[in-house]
Amino acid sequence: MAAAFELTRAEHRGKYRVTVYQLGWRLGGKGASGRGPADRIEEHGLHLWMGFYENAFRLMRECYAEANRNPKTTPIADWRDAFSPDHFNAVADKSPSGDWLPWKVELPPLPGFPGDPVEKQRPWTVGDYMSRTVILLRTLLDAIQVRAGAVPPGSAVESRPYPTTTASVVEGISRFLRIGQLATFGALNEALRFMEVALAAFPQYPKSLVLQFHEAISTAVRSQIELLITRDDELRRLWEIADLTLAVIRGSIRHGLMTDPRGFDGIDQYDCREWLRMNGASERAINSAFVRALYDLAFAYEDGDVGRPRIAAGQALRGAVRAFFTYRGAFFWKMRAGMGDVVFAPFYEVLKKRGVRFEFFHRLENVKIAEGGSAERPYVEQLEFDVQAEPVAGETEYHPLVDIKGLPCWPSEPIWNRLLDGETLKGEARDFESHWDRRKVRSRVLRVAVDFDLVVLGVGIGAIPYICKEIVARDPRWRAMVEHVKSVPTQAFQLWMTEDMASLGWEHGPVNISGFVEPFDTWADMSHLSVQENFRQNVRAIAYFCSALPDAPGDVREAASYPRQRLDEVKHGAIRFLDRDIAHLWPKAVRDGGRGFRWEILADPRSSDAPSVTEDQVRFDTQYWRANVNPTDRYALSLPGSLRYRISPLDHTYDNLTIAGDWTDCGFNEGCVEAAVMSGRLAAHAISQSPPLEEIVGFDHP
Repeated sequence: MAAAFELTRAEHRGKYRVTVYQLGWRLGGKGASGRGPADRIEEHGLHLWMGFYENAFRLMRECYAEANRNPKTTPIADWRDAFSPDHFNAVADKSPSGDWLPWKVELPPLPGFPGDPVEKQRPWTVGDYMSRTVILLRTLLDAIQVRAGAVPPGSAVESRPYPTTTASVVEGISRFLRIGQLATFGALNEALRFMEVALAAFPQYPKSLVLQFHEAISTAVRSQIELLITRDDELRRLWEIADLTLAVIRGSIRHGLMTDPRGFDGIDQYDCREWLRMNGASERAINSAFVRALYDLAFAYEDGDVGRPRIAAGQALRGAVRAFFTYRGAFFWKMRAGMGDVVFAPFYEVLKKRGVRFEFFHRLENVKIAEGGSAERPYVEQLEFDVQAEPVAGETEYHPLVDIKGLPCWPSEPIWNRLLDGETLKGEARDFESHWDRRKVRSRVLRVAVDFDLVVLGVGIGAIPYICKEIVARDPRWRAMVEHVKSVPTQAFQLWMTEDMASLGWEHGPVNISGFVEPFDTWADMSHLSVQENFRQNVRAIAYFCSALPDAPGDVREAASYPRQRLDEVKHGAIRFLDRDIAHLWPKAVRDGGRGFRWEILADPRSSDAPSVTEDQVRFDTQYWRANVNPTDRYALSLPGSLRYRISPLDHTYDNLTIAGDWTDCGFNEGCVEAAVMSGRLAAHAISQSPPLEEIVGFDHP
């Protein structure tokens, strides 16, 4: 969608005529959502936008401005109607006593909004990020002092002005090392100011001197703080973050990240935990709730195995510093309806107005490559599709949206009466989004120079081995990409409840929480969505859960029964999770004595009556759950050593083909909305030289 949006901007004056060929009846891929019974929102998983998603928010803001919806008739007319700031977050922390204790943090709003013009004067360099990391460390040490009672609240340590010249910084560092006076918090605070300046302009200072200075600071910090945190969970958590920041600073100096032209990419051969351990982080910090949450949010478990947490250190570090140091407005932003409603419906409307044609129910089967001549590159000769269904007689295209409370939305299944022989297709239980349902009404072949000139291939990495067999067979780079850039299935379920969160025992307000017990390590309170739905019962709380799903061998995944088996697995896992584990978060959601979940609190979308049954399977069947095992639904991992195998949308190997997706080499190589939008913008640039690369925020590759 990002590529289509860029290629159809007014400044191109209609140069590019765009057609989108889409599997099934809706747009969005992993971000697709639909409306099910009672018009409830049914997502692929949990979708939160982060405050550093500059490219994604910019396009959404432009999309809503161009859509020009009437706020009197449409409840979500502007981007500020579509997204709401979310400052309250938590990680599930397991205390030394074995209890699960949510560590709650309210991250303050920062100036501006994501998508605002980016300030030119502040470079987004490793040195700049490390300078900010030192500021964070100082803040943490101040908080530890206050918590430990070393200083009263509000009494910040007085410091001298920042050193302003190279000579004064070198002299100050040398003085601290020579005298060794780092035995007080005041001295540490002063020393960290020198470190902050040195890292911001690191190439000016000898690496050995800065590293020696860091070692002295680390030793002093540990000696002063370790004794304070024995029995105080809040102090322990603050120290774990401080411990991690010390390791990050040390590793950045040791590995020369501030002078390496690759920046953070220079350490992507290491796993994040491995790299932190190499650079002095304690095992307690490495296994802390914060680090677990980092892995959980990126589904960073090879083959979905929680015993194999793996994420490339450089990308993990890039993601962390971007998230904490460059967010604007709020750390997280929640959508006020489904992602399909908030993101893909307005994209569809705007692109339709621009003249883009949408061909739904087209399953791509093969990208056929022709060898170029002696002076030509190879090119896409044909695109081979299976047409899954066709519009009803008299219609030239399928119209996909429905109106729910004045909002254009995607339904959770096709609008059958808009399809030719729709009732027959419905009776045959056609599953248009399933990789395993190969039924079709006909085949269709598109030919270069007749039906298309240029191709943007925007599919999930999991689909590449199936639809690009010829490219993978002939091209070693594509084979290596398919082998090394792995993906993982995910699982999710949603609950609608007749009691609010406070009644269930959660007394801290709407929250997003990660790092919890498997099999569902992440939960978000999405109760604000109830106003968009049409339950007959009074829904007072909505909860979304998600996590990685353990993978299965390739041969098992090809069986026709595989998707149903995995869906049943998710269902039974969710039931066990609610019976066994949810009491740690919602102590009043279980029966007296902890005898299982109170199933009667689940709202039935089909009825306004009080529930008459309490059996778990019966009541849970009224809720919504997913096993995202389709090749296009699998989440792209950022495994150590794998990122160098990603191919860029700017790659020119094939004369008329570019790629787009969060699995490409796009400057932020991790599965998320921002990576997908950056990749789409790069694909548009590969075709049209627009947008300029410097306008793609965060894209810093040569």
